[in-house]
Amino acid sequence: MKQEVLWSAQEAAEATGGRNSANWRATGVSIDTRSLRPGDLFVALKGPSFDGHDFIAKAFAAGAAAAMVHRPLEGRAGGPVLTVDDTLAALWRLGAAARARSQARFVGVTGSVGKTGTKEAIAKCLGAQASVSANLGGLNNHWGLPLSLARMSRQAVYGVFELGMNHPGELRDLSELLKPNVALITTVEAVHIGHFASVEEIADAKAEVFAGMTPEGSAVLNRDNPHFERLNKHARAAGLRRVITFGRHGDADVRAIEATLNAEDSSIRAEVYGAPVNYTISLPGVHWVANSLAVLATVTALGADMPAAASHLAKLTPVQGRGVRHALDIPGGQILLIDDAYNASPASMGAAFDVLSRAETGPGGRRIAVLGDMLELGALAAEAHRGLAGPLSHAGVDLVITCGSDMARLQDALPAAMRGGHAADSQAVVARVLDTLGPGDVILVKGSLGSRMAVVVDAVLKQDLSTPRAANGN
Repeated sequence: MKQEVLWSAQEAAEATGGRNSANWRATGVSIDTRSLRPGDLFVALKGPSFDGHDFIAKAFAAGAAAAMVHRPLEGRAGGPVLTVDDTLAALWRLGAAARARSQARFVGVTGSVGKTGTKEAIAKCLGAQASVSANLGGLNNHWGLPLSLARMSRQAVYGVFELGMNHPGELRDLSELLKPNVALITTVEAVHIGHFASVEEIADAKAEVFAGMTPEGSAVLNRDNPHFERLNKHARAAGLRRVITFGRHGDADVRAIEATLNAEDSSIRAEVYGAPVNYTISLPGVHWVANSLAVLATVTALGADMPAAASHLAKLTPVQGRGVRHALDIPGGQILLIDDAYNASPASMGAAFDVLSRAETGPGGRRIAVLGDMLELGALAAEAHRGLAGPLSHAGVDLVITCGSDMARLQDALPAAMRGGHAADSQAVVARVLDTLGPGDVILVKGSLGSRMAVVVDAVLKQDLSTPRAANGN
């Protein structure tokens, strides 16, 4: 199948203000030689600990169509070169040009929690109806968004892009680049609170997503969130004429009437502007009830087929590191590993504990939570970690194994019977986790990305559990 040409040498030069050493055509855009595909334009970004210019030869060896650079290269580059003033600035201009030439309708997804999963759900539901481009994984920052736009298919009918931030001002720049037709704020919680004076300031920063919108755009807001009125005022002040709300609140436009929460899915009876909609979402947890309503509200805002989207919610699969389940054989039975290791905050921890509470254990099995530090909580860190003891007990978790300096406070706050042990970091806690597992157990692994809890997940997945280990212990 012939690949779509995304950029010609002339188009890229006009977009970036650069000059070409030769003619070329690119079918993709890359900033990393490890994932570069033949035909990609390689953008040599310079970061604090790396310089893409050092990998030009490797990029061409991997099949790059051309390289975008901002400094002279020693010797022959190995292929066509597009020279610009600054590669990051030029990548932004390339992304802006991709946005300007597109006829697609664009969605910007932000919020304190649920961004990536909800973005993926929207993209998949729309993708069953038309061509969709979306950013991969968490490419949602000052280089991830322009890169994702530059990679966007010319044929896309919808563009669904996650926008991330942890400081004031970041979302404004991203929104002005994306110019979304629809902006979804999943929720506002005390995430990255270490960079803000209050949760109200976080709400104000999330509202920056409206900066790049025209009055014809739509805001999609969580009616159940205590900061709804604040966000609604920001949307109106930005000139948006349409605000669509979702949640359980009686005034929500997309409203859950009843939800049946199961171990692996949820059945929901809802109304969309008063019209009944019944559907199943194949991802468990009360948080996914809210996320599914956000999906339907966003699809409605776009004017796409909402009933078809509701039907497709039954076919979703979790994003890597955000609830993926692995059933593993061990002597005497199985264990179930729930990989939620990508990130964590007090709100997402509570959601994960709810999922763990509903997971079915085997005979004699236990519900075990393996938790790493929640980061960027500032002065609230100690209280936030100790405060997890209540939700863990309420969820019926049998054993809690922790690692990291802040999680030590949680161990101290737990009832003695729930204390499964503590270690300095994720690597150090692996042995304790492996020695604890027994037939029928369900194990949840979660922590902030910087806590590197994926180390624990990988160890459990790769460990030979076919031979008996030491007796399970607390």
